[in-house]
Amino acid sequence: MSDRTTGPRHRANPVLSVRDFSVDYLGPHTVHAVQQVSLELGRGEILGLAGESGCGKSTLAYGVTRLLRPPAMITSGQAVFHSREGYEIDISALSGQELRQFRWDKIAMVLQGAMNSLNPVISIRSQLEDVFTCHRPNMGRRERLDRCGELLERVGVERRRLRAFPHELSGGMRQRVMIAMALALDPQVLIMDEPTTALDVVVQREILDEIARLRAEFGFAVVFITHDLPLLLEIADRIAVMKAGRIVELNDSFELYTKPEDAYTKRLLASFPSLLGDRGDFIRTGASDARLGATDQKAD
Repeated sequence: MSDRTTGPRHRANPVLSVRDFSVDYLGPHTVHAVQQVSLELGRGEILGLAGESGCGKSTLAYGVTRLLRPPAMITSGQAVFHSREGYEIDISALSGQELRQFRWDKIAMVLQGAMNSLNPVISIRSQLEDVFTCHRPNMGRRERLDRCGELLERVGVERRRLRAFPHELSGGMRQRVMIAMALALDPQVLIMDEPTTALDVVVQREILDEIARLRAEFGFAVVFITHDLPLLLEIADRIAVMKAGRIVELNDSFELYTKPEDAYTKRLLASFPSLLGDRGDFIRTGASDARLGATDQKAD
């Protein structure tokens, strides 16, 4: 469980600021995927980003890290990184070698479907070493190997697995390898796009505990993207709820759970059945939500 008492300090010491950020998918029928989003990520904070599939969560993350591909285009706003040393970097203005050096070094990302992001014909060692070869060219071969082994052990995988290929690892192990790769250069921000969706509940719990432990040890901030709002209520300091490309509510996790302000947030919270509640209540709530959803679609 996150330490809720650190919330005000997080907001007073931001590591990432997103201001009036918009992304469109251009074409005959342009799609406004992200619309005028503004939020701040505090240093050491876990910020949850919740919403239904297609609401723009991943597009926002790809836009902030400049990983978008055509026809997607940033149409307004900026993302600013605040370093520990006190200087600011406008991510939106980076290009070429500056952008390549910035990514993975300051901000790293665990991609959606990360378990399948590893190259199936290259060993775990070679894939981890690539990070250091590209970003730390002066690092010697022995130092790279030692560092790769340390990374695996840091996320709870035995060092001997460096010789393994992705198909020889379980889903949970592959996910841990991706997290180790993201943490290789000690980034200050880690963006995790639905990192536990394809895992069973036992492995999911292990991964979440590992993330909490690593954050406490190394002090990085996390943007945790998922459609699983109950999960965010447990692990996040604050939660931003996204609908149709916009942030409709942003609040402390406990406040969002006990006093939701937006109607969409209330419906998201009501869409998860209680373990102890009356089944009839959930059925009636679900029917009401379906009617409200249909009304929203007409309005959009």
